[in-house]
Amino acid sequence: MSFSDNLKTIRKEKNLSQEELAELLGVSRQAVSKWELGDGYPEVEKLLMIAGKLNVSLDSLMGIEIVITDANKNNASGQITITSPHEGVIVRCNKVVKSQKFKGGKASPKYALFAQDQSERSFWGATSTFLGWYMTEESVMKEMEEILQALFCGSDIYELKYSVKTRKTFLSVKVVQ
Repeated sequence: MSFSDNLKTIRKEKNLSQEELAELLGVSRQAVSKWELGDGYPEVEKLLMIAGKLNVSLDSLMGIEIVITDANKNNASGQITITSPHEGVIVRCNKVVKSQKFKGGKASPKYALFAQDQSERSFWGATSTFLGWYMTEESVMKEMEEILQALFCGSDIYELKYSVKTRKTFLSVKVVQ
């Protein structure tokens, strides 16, 4: 789901109309409508305000996340070690979060995947570790599903399979074929 879908879903779960949410945030109803239609995004300060007023995390608001809970884990620690071959990252986490779609050229990746350890929180929240880039929403979602499946099977390690190799330049990230 995208920011627009998440905002609309959370607003409805809180039994708020667009008008009521707008009043709560000090913006126009048209601004809320525009965000929910995906025609624009609020400024960072407004995103923080929205998350605070709706009592949700920025992760919940901005992207899809999988939190490893007692209900969906078969490994004793509740964490999984994820290795990212293209980024040279090895991280132990209990949550993975996908970004929203990035706009860019044809050769630019469209999604990113992050790992978080909810037990290691700072003033700013859980620490996020970048895991990898993905060309399609299907590929990042498939990666997230396979991470969850690895947990169901009792595995405590997973290596990313669908991330793409990239080359970073000063102003852009391009996929390497």
